[in-house]
Amino acid sequence: MNKVCVLLAAYNGDKWLSEQLDSILGQENVNLDIFISLDRSNDNSLNIIEEYSNTNRNIHILPYGQQYGSAGANFFRLMLDVDISAYDYVSFADQDDVWLKNKLSNSIALISENQADAYSGNVMAFWANGKKRLVNKSQPQKKYDYLFESAGPGCSFVLSRKLVKDMQSLLQKKVTDTKSLWLHDWFCYSFARSRGYKWVIGEKPLMMYRQHELNEVGANSGISALYTRAKVVLFGDAIDRVLTQASYIEQSELPIELLKKNSVSSLFKLSLLAFKCRRKNSECCFFYIAILIKMFRRVLLKK
Repeated sequence: MNKVCVLLAAYNGDKWLSEQLDSILGQENVNLDIFISLDRSNDNSLNIIEEYSNTNRNIHILPYGQQYGSAGANFFRLMLDVDISAYDYVSFADQDDVWLKNKLSNSIALISENQADAYSGNVMAFWANGKKRLVNKSQPQKKYDYLFESAGPGCSFVLSRKLVKDMQSLLQKKVTDTKSLWLHDWFCYSFARSRGYKWVIGEKPLMMYRQHELNEVGANSGISALYTRAKVVLFGDAIDRVLTQASYIEQSELPIELLKKNSVSSLFKLSLLAFKCRRKNSECCFFYIAILIKMFRRVLLKK
């Protein structure tokens, strides 16, 4: 059976950790180890993790006491500190989800069938009131989508050892700059695609994606989500995040060069690439409009 290294980032998750760990330990047709990095917490998370570790030799706790401040920073710590040489695949896990028993085996099967290097997939979001909704991320990949978005929630990711070793080499080389990165899942997808690795996105959800008030990035959708995203793109630091990550990964694709120039003409050229920069058609339209608005703001600044 394939050996899988599961990297789990946790923080104040005592309400959900046991259910998440039980669902990971219940995975079928794989051998796995779970490595847990617990951001300094003030609940019962450490005791729960230690209890599991004391009764299960497949669970390993990284040295505890540091404060990382975000899930992304915690996952980058795992990617830097865990030796994955003995494993065939690496998977990410949040502290609060529930995995179906075939999550890992089906993900690996899709990787093998498609001769790919990585998998992500749709997930079924669920709320405490019983509401459920499919989070659909399996639209066809576009030429430049990886520069501007992830391939879905990182908790659905399964990555080949070769890909992760390649990412680890870059992270170790630029360890002092890693704190400038934002989301680990977007970083992984962007790195993989820009380096020529093949990525498959599955349609069938293989996990339950818990939604609650502490979600750092959740199942956002609808008009309110678009409004929030518009504020970040037009008045926030979204473009800075794109350029920061591109610089870290050493990407020089056309959209990045056009964003760097940030001129009226370069922004107009970028708007014409809108349908190559996002997977969802609605997101492509939003991208087109957002870039045009930025272009017109540049025109007004020149007057």
